[in-house]
Amino acid sequence: MKNPGSPAGSSRRSNIRVGTSGWSYPSGKGTWKGLFYPKKRGDELPFYAEHFDTVEVNSSFYGPPTAATAKKWAERTPAGFEFALKLYQKFTHPEMFAKATGKDAFDLSKADVDEFRRGIAPLADAGKLGPLVAQFPASFRADAASRDYLAWLLDAFRDYAVAVELRHRSWSDERDATDELLSETGAALVQIDEPKFRDSIRQTFKPNVPAFFYMRLHGRNAANWWRHKDRDDRYDYLYSEDELKPIATAVRDAGRAAKKAYAYMNNHFAAKAVVNAAILKHQLGQDLPGEYPPGLVDRYPVLEGIVRVSSPLLRRSS
Repeated sequence: MKNPGSPAGSSRRSNIRVGTSGWSYPSGKGTWKGLFYPKKRGDELPFYAEHFDTVEVNSSFYGPPTAATAKKWAERTPAGFEFALKLYQKFTHPEMFAKATGKDAFDLSKADVDEFRRGIAPLADAGKLGPLVAQFPASFRADAASRDYLAWLLDAFRDYAVAVELRHRSWSDERDATDELLSETGAALVQIDEPKFRDSIRQTFKPNVPAFFYMRLHGRNAANWWRHKDRDDRYDYLYSEDELKPIATAVRDAGRAAKKAYAYMNNHFAAKAVVNAAILKHQLGQDLPGEYPPGLVDRYPVLEGIVRVSSPLLRRSS
C-alpha cells in the first residue's frame, strides 16, 4: 500500500532536487489558481515551498531580477530552498530581446553581466542560489561564432554553476567539442525531455561534469509543439507513471555520478508540472511534504495514495 507523503526508503536529505519551471501561473486556461493554489491566496511562493525544495525561475528570462525582489524570494522560502534562474533573454535570445525592447542585443558588455550578478546576490548570500540556466533557441547552431560566444558567456559567469540548454542537433553531432567547451568552466549540459525532431539534439541523460546534473522535462506534445493556437498548448501534457520511471532511473543514476542533480517539470499547463514533480519525487523515494488540494487530486487521480490531501473545509476557509 502506498504511504501518502512518505514513500518507502524516503529521506529528507538528498542531493537530488525536483521542482517545477516557474511557480506562478495566475491566469489563462492553464492557470494553477484554484487548482494547486487556493483561489484567494495572494502569496503563492511560500505555499509552493511547502511542497518542493527548489524552483526554476522563468521571470529572470524576461528581465534581470532586482536585488529587492531576490531578497523577498529568499525571505519567503525556508532554509535550504534553492532557486535556479534562467539568464536574461539578452544573453541567449538576441532577436527576441530586440523585438521585445527595440534595443540592440549585440551590445552585450560587462555591465549587463554585473547587473544580473547584483540582482541575484541576495539569493547567493542566503545560500539559496542554484544553477543559472542559459537556455538557447533551437536555431542556435554549433558553428565557430556560436562556440566563441558561448565560451565568452560561460567565462563571464564562471563564478556560478551554469547549465546550458542547447537544442540543435549540431551540438550533439560534435559531442566531443561540445563537452570540451562546457567542461572548461564546469558547465552542465541540460538534458531535455521533449518531442524529438530531425534537428533536435541527441542526449544521453547522463552528467557531463561531476559537479551537477540538470534536467528539464517539457512534455511530449509533438502535435502541438510547433503549431498551436496558444503557446501554452505546447506544455499541455501529463507524463504517465510508466513514462516517468526511466526518467527517475536516469535522475537517480545521475545523483550517484554527480554531486547534485536537479530535475524541473516544465509541462506547466493546468498544474501538470506539479503532478508530475510529485510523482517523480515519489518514484525517487523522496518525502512529499505539504498537503495537496482535493480538487487537484480529483482532477489527477494518479496522485491518490501518493500525496497527503488537505481538508476541503480547511482549504475553503484559506
